[in-house]
Amino acid sequence: MSDLTSESAERINLDQPRWPQDTFAGRFKHFWSITDWRNGLHTEKTLDDSKKLLHLYRLGQEPPGTTNEQIWYAKKLYESAFHPDSGDKMNTIGRMSFQVPGGMVITGFMMQFYRTVPQVVFWQWINQSFNALVNYTNRNAKSDITNSQITVAYVSATSGAMVVALGLNSLVKTAPPLLARYVPFAAVAAANCINIPLMRQREMFNGIAVYDEEGNEIGFSKKAAYKSIAQVCASRITMAAPGMLIVPIIMEKIEKFRWMQRIKPLHGPIQVLLCGFSLTFMVPAACSIFPQKCSLSVDSLEAELQDRVYTSYGSRINKVYFNKGL
Repeated sequence: MSDLTSESAERINLDQPRWPQDTFAGRFKHFWSITDWRNGLHTEKTLDDSKKLLHLYRLGQEPPGTTNEQIWYAKKLYESAFHPDSGDKMNTIGRMSFQVPGGMVITGFMMQFYRTVPQVVFWQWINQSFNALVNYTNRNAKSDITNSQITVAYVSATSGAMVVALGLNSLVKTAPPLLARYVPFAAVAAANCINIPLMRQREMFNGIAVYDEEGNEIGFSKKAAYKSIAQVCASRITMAAPGMLIVPIIMEKIEKFRWMQRIKPLHGPIQVLLCGFSLTFMVPAACSIFPQKCSLSVDSLEAELQDRVYTSYGSRINKVYFNKGL
């Protein structure tokens, strides 16, 4: 490992990910690093120390003997716990590194307990409460949202998920048991399409900040907000799909074995573990479908913003960039 205090050491660009983001593989490595559930095991002091080290590094004042790997590791911890826009520490449950432990428990039990109305209502409420917190935590921090808007988003998504789940449950009562197991996924997909846009409605009304390639703010674009929200909805549904579509097939098969029938109290925990295995890979994979630093052609912007770009830059740029959120 190279000593960063030496003159020959190459300085790390802290504003860029470790891996190229123009390919899915590069984005997957990046998100595999920052969504790693083990990041959540670190103490608050360790996370704060990582932020402090990166700050000192930017100033060229890092402790003597600091290595590249130590800087990369600090950057990994920082990006897993601090918001990319505001730099504020995110709440633990809302971090993407909590998606595996939190999501596996909720998803596993949501698919285990789906037969009765109280079960559906309880687990859809738990799931949407979790989703609302994650969506709020990972929103574009340049766009504020009021408490009333948060409440409307939360109530609407929870109600929508319950209506879909209960409605489909009534329709599949005479259908094969496997089909009934897919009801929770339909409810989750529908709720994501309600929860995310409502939680980020301020962005659709006011637009989100867009930048040039050097990070200079140009203005706010509603069209950029629509694109980012649509991509986040697609990513969240993709994240849940394998676990909620494949695990029911596995459970349907293995529950026929006698040894499984003898350990019915363990069906829920087994399903939770299978969901955890799926989410371990699907959280970074789903986050990697679209670049985090999203782009939009200048010609696709609002007319007023196009004029501003042409006035300030002429024909030197043809794209603007923005953080799509997670």
